[in-house]
Amino acid sequence: MSAVLSDVTASRPLIRKASLRRRLVDRSLWGLAYLALLVIVGPAAWIIYGVVSRAAPHWQWSVLTTTGAAGSGGLENEILGSLVFLLGVAILAGGVGVASGIYLAEYAAGPVGAVLRTGSEVLAGIPSIVIGYVGYLAFVVTFHWGFSLLAGLITLTLMTVPYTAKATELSLRQVPSSYREGADALGMSDSHSLRRIVLRSGLPGITTGVLVALAISLGETAPLLYTAGFTQANPTLSLTHQPVAYLTYAVWTFYNQPSQKAVDLSFDAALILIVLLVVVLLTARAVVSFTQRNTE
Repeated sequence: MSAVLSDVTASRPLIRKASLRRRLVDRSLWGLAYLALLVIVGPAAWIIYGVVSRAAPHWQWSVLTTTGAAGSGGLENEILGSLVFLLGVAILAGGVGVASGIYLAEYAAGPVGAVLRTGSEVLAGIPSIVIGYVGYLAFVVTFHWGFSLLAGLITLTLMTVPYTAKATELSLRQVPSSYREGADALGMSDSHSLRRIVLRSGLPGITTGVLVALAISLGETAPLLYTAGFTQANPTLSLTHQPVAYLTYAVWTFYNQPSQKAVDLSFDAALILIVLLVVVLLTARAVVSFTQRNTE
Protein backbone atom coordinates (compact mmCIF):
# COMPACT_ATOMS: atom_id res chain seq x y z
CA MET A 1 0.00 0.00 0.00
CA SER A 2 2.79 2.40 0.92
CA ALA A 3 4.50 1.66 -2.40
CA VAL A 4 1.37 2.64 -4.29
CA LEU A 5 1.03 5.87 -2.33
CA SER A 6 4.65 6.72 -2.97
CA ASP A 7 4.18 6.16 -6.71
CA VAL A 8 1.12 8.42 -6.74
CA THR A 9 2.97 11.10 -4.80
CA ALA A 10 5.92 10.91 -7.16
CA SER A 11 3.68 11.18 -10.24
CA ARG A 12 1.88 14.34 -9.08
CA PRO A 13 4.56 16.75 -10.38
CA LEU A 14 4.44 15.03 -13.77
CA ILE A 15 0.63 15.32 -13.85
CA ARG A 16 0.78 19.01 -12.95
CA LYS A 17 3.45 19.59 -15.59
CA ALA A 18 1.37 17.82 -18.27
CA SER A 19 -1.72 19.78 -17.26
CA LEU A 20 0.19 23.06 -17.45
CA ARG A 21 1.53 22.12 -20.88
CA ARG A 22 -1.99 21.32 -22.11
CA ARG A 23 -3.29 24.66 -20.85
CA LEU A 24 -0.45 26.51 -22.55
CA VAL A 25 -1.07 24.70 -25.84
CA ASP A 26 -4.80 25.32 -25.58
CA ARG A 27 -4.36 29.05 -24.92
CA SER A 28 -1.77 29.34 -27.67
CA LEU A 29 -4.13 27.75 -30.20
CA TRP A 30 -6.96 30.02 -29.11
CA GLY A 31 -4.65 33.00 -29.49
CA LEU A 32 -3.74 31.92 -33.03
CA ALA A 33 -7.44 31.49 -33.81
CA TYR A 34 -8.22 35.02 -32.62
CA LEU A 35 -5.26 36.32 -34.61
CA ALA A 36 -6.53 34.61 -37.75
CA LEU A 37 -9.97 36.11 -37.14
CA LEU A 38 -8.40 39.56 -36.80
CA VAL A 39 -6.45 39.08 -40.03
CA ILE A 40 -9.70 38.25 -41.85
CA VAL A 41 -12.07 40.73 -40.22
CA GLY A 42 -9.61 43.62 -39.88
CA PRO A 43 -8.98 44.33 -43.58
CA ALA A 44 -12.67 43.81 -44.42
CA ALA A 45 -13.75 46.27 -41.72
CA TRP A 46 -11.09 48.75 -42.86
CA ILE A 47 -12.28 48.58 -46.48
CA ILE A 48 -15.95 48.95 -45.53
CA TYR A 49 -15.18 51.87 -43.23
CA GLY A 50 -13.10 53.58 -45.91
CA VAL A 51 -15.84 53.28 -48.53
CA VAL A 52 -18.71 54.26 -46.21
CA SER A 53 -16.84 57.24 -44.74
CA ARG A 54 -16.18 58.61 -48.24
CA ALA A 55 -19.60 57.86 -49.72
CA ALA A 56 -21.87 58.85 -46.83
CA PRO A 57 -21.14 62.64 -46.71
CA HIS A 58 -22.33 63.24 -50.29
CA TRP A 59 -24.80 60.35 -50.65
CA GLN A 60 -28.03 61.12 -52.50
CA TRP A 61 -30.80 58.60 -53.09
CA SER A 62 -31.25 59.97 -56.59
CA VAL A 63 -28.17 58.04 -57.74
CA LEU A 64 -30.33 54.89 -57.61
CA THR A 65 -32.95 56.19 -60.01
CA THR A 66 -31.14 58.48 -62.45
CA THR A 67 -28.64 58.04 -65.25
CA GLY A 68 -26.33 60.54 -66.86
CA ALA A 69 -23.12 61.14 -68.72
CA ALA A 70 -20.02 59.38 -67.48
CA GLY A 71 -19.08 60.80 -64.12
CA SER A 72 -22.30 62.77 -63.59
CA GLY A 73 -25.96 62.06 -62.89
CA GLY A 74 -26.70 58.73 -61.25
CA LEU A 75 -25.94 55.02 -61.37
CA GLU A 76 -29.26 53.49 -62.38
CA ASN A 77 -27.89 51.92 -65.56
CA GLU A 78 -24.87 50.48 -63.75
CA ILE A 79 -27.04 49.02 -60.96
CA LEU A 80 -29.49 47.44 -63.39
CA GLY A 81 -26.66 46.04 -65.49
CA SER A 82 -25.00 44.43 -62.46
CA LEU A 83 -28.32 42.90 -61.39
CA VAL A 84 -28.89 41.51 -64.89
CA PHE A 85 -25.43 39.92 -64.84
CA LEU A 86 -26.14 38.45 -61.40
CA LEU A 87 -29.39 36.90 -62.61
CA GLY A 88 -27.77 35.56 -65.76
CA VAL A 89 -24.82 34.05 -63.89
CA ALA A 90 -27.20 32.45 -61.39
CA ILE A 91 -29.05 30.75 -64.24
CA LEU A 92 -26.10 29.79 -66.46
CA ALA A 93 -23.33 29.13 -63.95
CA GLY A 94 -25.77 27.66 -61.45
CA GLY A 95 -27.27 25.23 -63.96
CA VAL A 96 -24.04 24.20 -65.67
CA GLY A 97 -22.00 24.13 -62.46
CA VAL A 98 -24.49 22.05 -60.48
CA ALA A 99 -24.93 19.60 -63.37
CA SER A 100 -21.14 19.30 -63.71
CA GLY A 101 -20.74 18.72 -59.97
CA ILE A 102 -23.41 16.01 -60.01
CA TYR A 103 -21.66 14.26 -62.87
CA LEU A 104 -18.25 14.47 -61.18
CA ALA A 105 -19.61 13.19 -57.86
CA GLU A 106 -21.88 10.44 -59.09
CA TYR A 107 -20.78 9.26 -62.53
CA ALA A 108 -17.26 10.41 -63.43
CA ALA A 109 -14.78 7.73 -62.43
CA GLY A 110 -11.31 6.70 -63.50
CA PRO A 111 -9.28 8.70 -66.02
CA VAL A 112 -12.31 10.61 -67.31
CA GLY A 113 -13.12 12.00 -63.88
CA ALA A 114 -9.48 12.87 -63.22
CA VAL A 115 -9.19 14.78 -66.50
CA LEU A 116 -12.42 16.68 -65.88
CA ARG A 117 -11.44 17.63 -62.33
CA THR A 118 -8.00 18.75 -63.46
CA GLY A 119 -9.52 20.84 -66.24
CA SER A 120 -11.93 22.46 -63.79
CA GLU A 121 -9.14 23.30 -61.36
CA VAL A 122 -6.99 24.75 -64.16
CA LEU A 123 -9.91 26.89 -65.35
CA ALA A 124 -10.45 28.17 -61.81
CA GLY A 125 -6.80 29.22 -61.63
CA ILE A 126 -6.68 31.20 -64.88
CA PRO A 127 -6.57 34.98 -64.24
CA SER A 128 -9.83 36.75 -64.96
CA ILE A 129 -8.25 39.18 -67.39
CA VAL A 130 -7.01 36.25 -69.49
CA ILE A 131 -10.50 34.75 -69.57
CA GLY A 132 -11.85 38.16 -70.54
CA TYR A 133 -9.37 38.46 -73.41
CA VAL A 134 -10.28 34.98 -74.66
CA GLY A 135 -13.95 35.94 -74.42
CA TYR A 136 -13.24 39.08 -76.43
CA LEU A 137 -11.49 37.13 -79.20
CA ALA A 138 -14.17 34.42 -79.26
CA PHE A 139 -17.45 36.26 -78.81
CA VAL A 140 -16.81 39.89 -79.73
CA VAL A 141 -14.45 39.34 -82.67
CA THR A 142 -14.97 35.81 -84.02
CA PHE A 143 -18.73 35.47 -83.48
CA HIS A 144 -19.30 39.17 -84.25
CA TRP A 145 -21.54 39.69 -81.23
CA GLY A 146 -19.89 42.99 -80.36
CA PHE A 147 -19.79 44.23 -76.78
CA SER A 148 -22.91 42.63 -75.42
CA LEU A 149 -24.77 41.04 -72.55
CA LEU A 150 -24.43 37.50 -73.89
CA ALA A 151 -20.66 37.79 -74.36
CA GLY A 152 -20.25 39.07 -70.80
CA LEU A 153 -22.54 36.41 -69.33
CA ILE A 154 -20.79 33.50 -71.00
CA THR A 155 -17.39 34.85 -69.94
CA LEU A 156 -18.50 35.25 -66.32
CA THR A 157 -20.03 31.77 -66.46
CA LEU A 158 -16.72 30.28 -67.57
CA MET A 159 -15.09 31.95 -64.57
CA THR A 160 -17.59 30.81 -61.95
CA VAL A 161 -18.60 27.32 -63.14
CA PRO A 162 -15.52 25.66 -61.53
CA TYR A 163 -16.45 27.03 -58.09
CA THR A 164 -20.06 25.86 -58.36
CA ALA A 165 -19.04 22.45 -59.72
CA LYS A 166 -16.47 21.92 -56.95
CA ALA A 167 -18.90 22.94 -54.21
CA THR A 168 -21.56 20.62 -55.64
CA GLU A 169 -19.18 17.69 -55.94
CA LEU A 170 -17.87 18.09 -52.38
CA SER A 171 -21.39 18.47 -50.98
CA LEU A 172 -22.62 15.29 -52.66
CA ARG A 173 -19.55 13.32 -51.63
CA GLN A 174 -20.17 14.28 -48.00
CA VAL A 175 -23.65 12.75 -48.03
CA PRO A 176 -23.41 9.58 -45.88
CA SER A 177 -23.28 6.38 -47.89
CA SER A 178 -25.97 4.94 -45.61
CA TYR A 179 -28.46 7.26 -47.30
CA ARG A 180 -27.76 5.66 -50.67
CA GLU A 181 -27.78 2.18 -49.16
CA GLY A 182 -31.13 2.86 -47.55
CA ALA A 183 -32.54 4.08 -50.86
CA ASP A 184 -31.28 0.90 -52.55
CA ALA A 185 -32.87 -1.21 -49.82
CA LEU A 186 -36.20 0.51 -50.46
CA GLY A 187 -35.96 -0.32 -54.16
CA MET A 188 -35.37 3.25 -55.39
CA SER A 189 -33.68 3.72 -58.73
CA ASP A 190 -30.37 5.58 -58.79
CA SER A 191 -31.90 8.65 -60.44
CA HIS A 192 -34.80 8.74 -57.99
CA SER A 193 -32.56 8.43 -54.92
CA LEU A 194 -30.29 11.12 -56.36
CA ARG A 195 -33.18 13.55 -56.75
CA ARG A 196 -35.07 12.78 -53.57
CA ILE A 197 -32.30 12.00 -51.08
CA VAL A 198 -28.76 12.83 -52.17
CA LEU A 199 -29.45 16.24 -53.71
CA ARG A 200 -31.66 17.30 -50.82
CA SER A 201 -28.96 16.36 -48.33
CA GLY A 202 -26.30 18.23 -50.27
CA LEU A 203 -28.45 21.27 -51.00
CA PRO A 204 -26.92 23.57 -48.33
CA GLY A 205 -23.43 23.17 -49.75
CA ILE A 206 -24.65 23.49 -53.34
CA THR A 207 -26.49 26.71 -52.49
CA THR A 208 -23.43 28.14 -50.81
CA GLY A 209 -21.29 27.36 -53.87
CA VAL A 210 -23.73 29.07 -56.23
CA LEU A 211 -24.01 32.21 -54.13
CA VAL A 212 -20.26 32.45 -53.58
CA ALA A 213 -19.85 32.26 -57.36
CA LEU A 214 -22.36 35.10 -57.66
CA ALA A 215 -20.35 37.17 -55.19
CA ILE A 216 -17.19 36.57 -57.22
CA SER A 217 -18.87 37.59 -60.48
CA LEU A 218 -20.28 40.72 -58.85
CA GLY A 219 -16.80 42.13 -58.25
CA GLU A 220 -15.25 41.36 -61.65
CA THR A 221 -14.20 44.16 -63.97
CA ALA A 222 -11.60 42.94 -66.48
CA PRO A 223 -13.73 40.24 -68.17
CA LEU A 224 -16.59 42.70 -68.66
CA LEU A 225 -14.33 45.41 -70.02
CA TYR A 226 -13.36 43.01 -72.80
CA THR A 227 -16.82 41.60 -73.51
CA ALA A 228 -19.61 43.90 -72.25
CA GLY A 229 -18.06 47.29 -72.93
CA PHE A 230 -20.01 50.12 -71.32
CA THR A 231 -22.99 52.32 -72.07
CA GLN A 232 -24.98 55.10 -70.44
CA ALA A 233 -28.26 53.41 -71.36
CA ASN A 234 -30.22 50.97 -69.24
CA PRO A 235 -30.00 47.27 -70.14
CA THR A 236 -32.30 46.03 -72.88
CA LEU A 237 -33.51 42.60 -73.99
CA SER A 238 -30.91 42.57 -76.76
CA LEU A 239 -28.35 39.84 -76.14
CA THR A 240 -25.82 40.95 -78.76
CA HIS A 241 -24.52 44.18 -80.27
CA GLN A 242 -25.59 46.19 -77.22
CA PRO A 243 -23.06 47.17 -74.51
CA VAL A 244 -24.10 46.90 -70.87
CA ALA A 245 -23.19 49.09 -67.89
CA TYR A 246 -22.02 47.66 -64.54
CA LEU A 247 -20.94 49.06 -61.20
CA THR A 248 -17.31 47.95 -61.21
CA TYR A 249 -16.72 50.08 -64.33
CA ALA A 250 -17.93 53.14 -62.43
CA VAL A 251 -15.64 52.37 -59.50
CA TRP A 252 -12.63 51.89 -61.75
CA THR A 253 -13.22 54.70 -64.26
CA PHE A 254 -14.98 57.54 -62.48
CA TYR A 255 -12.38 57.72 -59.70
CA ASN A 256 -9.70 58.77 -62.19
CA GLN A 257 -11.72 61.58 -63.74
CA PRO A 258 -10.96 65.22 -62.84
CA SER A 259 -14.55 66.00 -61.79
CA GLN A 260 -15.28 65.74 -58.08
CA LYS A 261 -18.80 64.61 -58.96
CA ALA A 262 -17.31 61.66 -60.84
CA VAL A 263 -15.11 60.75 -57.86
CA ASP A 264 -18.14 60.91 -55.57
CA LEU A 265 -20.04 58.60 -57.91
CA SER A 266 -17.19 56.10 -57.82
CA PHE A 267 -17.49 55.86 -54.03
CA ASP A 268 -21.27 55.61 -54.35
CA ALA A 269 -20.82 52.71 -56.76
CA ALA A 270 -18.37 51.02 -54.37
CA LEU A 271 -20.86 51.39 -51.52
CA ILE A 272 -23.67 49.90 -53.61
CA LEU A 273 -21.41 46.99 -54.56
CA ILE A 274 -20.65 46.27 -50.91
CA VAL A 275 -24.36 46.38 -50.06
CA LEU A 276 -25.18 43.98 -52.91
CA LEU A 277 -22.39 41.66 -51.79
CA VAL A 278 -23.67 41.67 -48.21
CA VAL A 279 -27.19 40.94 -49.47
CA VAL A 280 -25.89 38.00 -51.52
CA LEU A 281 -23.98 36.58 -48.55
CA LEU A 282 -26.90 37.04 -46.16
CA THR A 283 -29.15 35.36 -48.69
CA ALA A 284 -26.70 32.47 -48.79
CA ARG A 285 -26.85 32.10 -45.01
CA ALA A 286 -30.66 32.29 -45.01
CA VAL A 287 -31.03 29.74 -47.82
CA VAL A 288 -28.53 27.37 -46.22
CA SER A 289 -30.30 27.64 -42.86
CA PHE A 290 -33.68 26.98 -44.52
CA THR A 291 -32.43 24.01 -46.54
CA GLN A 292 -30.72 22.50 -43.51
CA ARG A 293 -33.98 22.63 -41.52
CA ASN A 294 -35.84 20.99 -44.39
CA THR A 295 -33.32 18.22 -44.99
CA GLU A 296 -33.02 16.98 -41.42
